Amino acid sequence: MKPLFDGIYTDGKFIYTKNLLPGKKVYGEKLVNEQRVEYRTWDANRSKYAAAIKNGLTKNIFQNGESVLYLGSAEGTTISHVSDITGQNGIIYGVDLSEIAMMKLIKLAEERTNIFPILSDAQNTQNYAKTITETSGKVDTLFMDISQRNQADIFIRNSHFLKQHHYGALVIKIKSISQSKGKEEVLAEEKKTLMQDFEIIQVVNLEPYEKHHYLILVKKK
Repeated sequence: MKPLFDGIYTDGKFIYTKNLLPGKKVYGEKLVNEQRVEYRTWDANRSKYAAAIKNGLTKNIFQNGESVLYLGSAEGTTISHVSDITGQNGIIYGVDLSEIAMMKLIKLAEERTNIFPILSDAQNTQNYAKTITETSGKVDTLFMDISQRNQADIFIRNSHFLKQHHYGALVIKIKSISQSKGKEEVLAEEKKTLMQDFEIIQVVNLEPYEKHHYLILVKKK
């Protein structure tokens, strides 16, 4: 295994994280053992962050022992790999509006104790502000993967939880924002909104893994 970033590895074809709970799978991923270390295959077809890594993401925003606010955690596919990276001393606040997805995330959090599920609309930050401020103060990383029309606005609304000069990333889902505008126009508008509070570091096209999707890597001003 060759390190791509801290906590993320490759064998030249696939990418992996070290399994926080050896022997246990989360979504049917392949487990690989090398030199007495177990790795979980990170499927780029099921994780937009993994797709961004495969497509040339230049910086990993998740670090061991740090705190993460993850908006749109869904059932926990990607967040489980973030759990591997941040480790037992990390904290991941997983926010999602779906009660069905949250039930699965809660089950995952019973084993992966660095995950803290929060059932809420990410637009209503007051629902979880106390939880974050009383335990972490501010988070080290902000990540978002949400299908809403005002994606950049939601990200900025949550940016007050993020420490100054720290990194974040959000997935832009073009068709969730507009069915009529071209993808370049939508992307330009979202970037303009983000630049109020963030420096744009990189924009990664997620095709062929996700059509009409981009990941934007940012740094808080």
